[in-house]
Amino acid sequence: MELKSTGELHDSLKGAAREKAGRFDVKDPALLRGEIIDGLIYNAVFNNDAGARDEARRIIRGSARALGIECASIQRLYEAMGRGECSGFTVPAVNIRGLTYDTARAMFRAAHKNRSAAFIFEIAKSEIGYTGQRPGEYSAAVVAAAIKEGFHGPVFIQGDHFQINAKKYAQDKSAEINALKSLIAEAIEAGFFNVDIDASTIVDLSKPDVDCQQRPNYETTAALTLFIRERQPEGVTVSIGGEIGEVGGRNSTEAELRAFMDGYLGILGGNFKGISKISVQTGTSHGGVVLPDGTIAKVKVDFDTIERLSNVSREAYGLAGVVQHGASTLPDEAFDIFPKKGAAEVHLATGFQNLLYDSPAFPQDLKKEIYAYLTEKCADERKEKETDEQFIYKTRKKGFGPFKEKIWNIPAENRQRLMRELEERFDLLFRKLNAVNTVGAVKKWVG
Repeated sequence: MELKSTGELHDSLKGAAREKAGRFDVKDPALLRGEIIDGLIYNAVFNNDAGARDEARRIIRGSARALGIECASIQRLYEAMGRGECSGFTVPAVNIRGLTYDTARAMFRAAHKNRSAAFIFEIAKSEIGYTGQRPGEYSAAVVAAAIKEGFHGPVFIQGDHFQINAKKYAQDKSAEINALKSLIAEAIEAGFFNVDIDASTIVDLSKPDVDCQQRPNYETTAALTLFIRERQPEGVTVSIGGEIGEVGGRNSTEAELRAFMDGYLGILGGNFKGISKISVQTGTSHGGVVLPDGTIAKVKVDFDTIERLSNVSREAYGLAGVVQHGASTLPDEAFDIFPKKGAAEVHLATGFQNLLYDSPAFPQDLKKEIYAYLTEKCADERKEKETDEQFIYKTRKKGFGPFKEKIWNIPAENRQRLMRELEERFDLLFRKLNAVNTVGAVKKWVG
């Protein structure tokens, strides 16, 4: 239900929580976790009044803080991994494109079942656009889900693929970098204390040697690192990721990693803390490769590259290890291998989108409406000889923004079935990645 004013938002807390001198006091956590938090997050996302939306988000963050739920940086845990003092698991980082509040709840439930605290909620720069979720909205949904599920402790929210657009960079370098700085500042303000910078898009493979090829990448990543360090909150060291190989391109090499890191650290000069992990290309692509019948082609991940570059990144540079992108559509048997090969983090997105759209619990009339909309609005994205199945698979991620409220209001019975399916999937991935029983490690290194 939309509340008409900030006063009504505070009135909705009656008996559960109150604000005094700028701090929230939660009197009845169980009452807050009922319909109150459901109403707050609905208003934080859909209230037509921007002031009321912002106030709902502030109330959620303040109430969460009173319950011991804090947006946090995973930096210190990754530093421990880089020193070899913490190992044996791969951190799952999950992109949520739709039903964000419910999906985050499902992930918190799976984490509780597995005694896991080392997991990340993330959203990419491109996803922020086509799902219509600005950082403030996204973090509010995640934190509200933590309240709803009785979670306590640090919550890791990450800006994924905060990426340089190569075409715009070529046209106006300063404008493109400044646009990304603006997004980073917005994200940090919203509690995104983990940011993955992706300047791999401007690596220039036409250059004669690997240092020259990587120079635009490491110079830009260093500049954005300094920007983040200047703006991170007092007492917080934002965990930053770098990237040396654009996902979908050729596999990364040790020479590229060393060229990037040596050039990058040379610019920082030891005066600022650098990145904590590095993304590489090992054979995957975002969303997988779609065949004409709509199925996903099998992909062979180069696990030897993961192991070799993870070892180099830790031993030579103290990083947590490498990050694997585009992994959610891999076969289940692949996920056991990531922790064995020393992957620090795995990014998972499209597989969960597929689970939602392809589930019998997703209303078929709504799906038809979304697909008809995409067929009309995204017609210019259709490639020659592309089948209907390929076109819809490629574009259906863009249905989450225009249909956000309709998807949010899917009948409760259907949503519950969808969330059970997602929770089962999260549970499997936690176990496959050995991201279980990590509560102690997070408490020790993060707090």
